[in-house]
Amino acid sequence: MAFTAQRDSRPTLQRTIRDSARSLARLITTPLSPGDYLDLFLPLRAGAPLRGRVVAVRPETEDATTVTILTGRGWRGHLPGQYLRIGVDVDGVRLWRSYSITSPPTRHDRLISITVRAIPDGVVSNHILRQLTPGTLLMLDQAVGFFTQPDPLPAKVLFLTAGSGLTPVMGMLRSYRFPDAVLVHSAPTPERMMFREELHRMVADGRLTLVERFTDDAGVLPAGEVGTVVPDWRKRQTWACGPAPLLNDAEQHWAEAGIADRLHVERFHVQLVVEGAGGEAHFTRSDVRTHGEAAEPLLDAGEDAGVLMPSGCRMGICFGCVAPLTDGSVRDLRTGDIVTATSDEAVLIQTCVSAAAGSCSIDL
Repeated sequence: MAFTAQRDSRPTLQRTIRDSARSLARLITTPLSPGDYLDLFLPLRAGAPLRGRVVAVRPETEDATTVTILTGRGWRGHLPGQYLRIGVDVDGVRLWRSYSITSPPTRHDRLISITVRAIPDGVVSNHILRQLTPGTLLMLDQAVGFFTQPDPLPAKVLFLTAGSGLTPVMGMLRSYRFPDAVLVHSAPTPERMMFREELHRMVADGRLTLVERFTDDAGVLPAGEVGTVVPDWRKRQTWACGPAPLLNDAEQHWAEAGIADRLHVERFHVQLVVEGAGGEAHFTRSDVRTHGEAAEPLLDAGEDAGVLMPSGCRMGICFGCVAPLTDGSVRDLRTGDIVTATSDEAVLIQTCVSAAAGSCSIDL
């Protein structure tokens, strides 16, 4: 019996030591938890919130930058053409933006790349272009998106892009060797065309037919003229990405040709319907009041007024910007519909695609 009692005491002693160690850890890290210290020293570990560490920042053009990121161990990979959200701390405020992944998914070192073009007044894109440095930690979301290729690959593919719309397509071109691929791309000038040297190498290797259009001289190629540079365009599965006028033009042209099902579109910005007037927006938790214009998303109006606004894709897809409308009315900028709440019944709205329609109160 004495022998049995001695054996039974060992697990009890081990549990006591373990529990005491945990209590000590909690005591010395209060008000932080031990997990907070692990996040400090092992931010990319398995089980931690998904993060990435910037390992390289390389200029592509005078206004575009490629960022290489070492993803955390929770990264589940991506399909060519997908995008991810990154959270960047700018002046003490975490802002979320979505960017296409330009690297192939075949790497086993957990490295991915995004290419960001700075836009006028773009807080995050200009921060990435001018201030982001290797070693910076970013918050990440998993890759999402349906702008991808089927399996097996189509026999004939056409890519119709302009500006930053080239980025998801570049992820595809780096990942696949298409049987027959044509890229029609519009850029302001040769110097401002991203990936130009690499694309020309693909042409030399027989992997791609490239049609360049420099808009400072010639303007964007109208969809109705695609047949002049790609005679068999009707027979090709087409992936189009770029500014809204290009995509709207393509959708109309493909529909009129009776082959709308052959066109696959990726939009970076929501199409807005602007009607009526704006109004005063009251962000109640922050106790900030600001005037919102009829075409101004509440997300932008709040950020400009100094309110900490949750956000993500900024085009109504990811629902990262949802907040309660507690009083008043807002307009859905995609449809023009009016959404109204009362003090007795709040309504969840997406601030990135909603504008003030008279006075309104938002619980932020």
